[in-house]
Amino acid sequence: MGALLKAIPLGGLLTWLVCLFIGSAGSRGGFLSIRRMDVDIAMLGLSTDIYWSWTMFAIGTGLSWAILYMME
Repeated sequence: MGALLKAIPLGGLLTWLVCLFIGSAGSRGGFLSIRRMDVDIAMLGLSTDIYWSWTMFAIGTGLSWAILYMME
């Protein structure tokens, strides 16, 4: 269970990096379905766009969990 909790932020980081490069090139990533999302934080007056894929997040988290589980 501890390995899974450690893998979630790593899966998110991997997803963000991969989607950044694929999405900024204009590709959708095929079955990954990379989409541009608007992130607005009204209290701070911040607005930005990020590229994200839930499929890639699940794959990245699973991969990170497997590696961390094998290291224990």
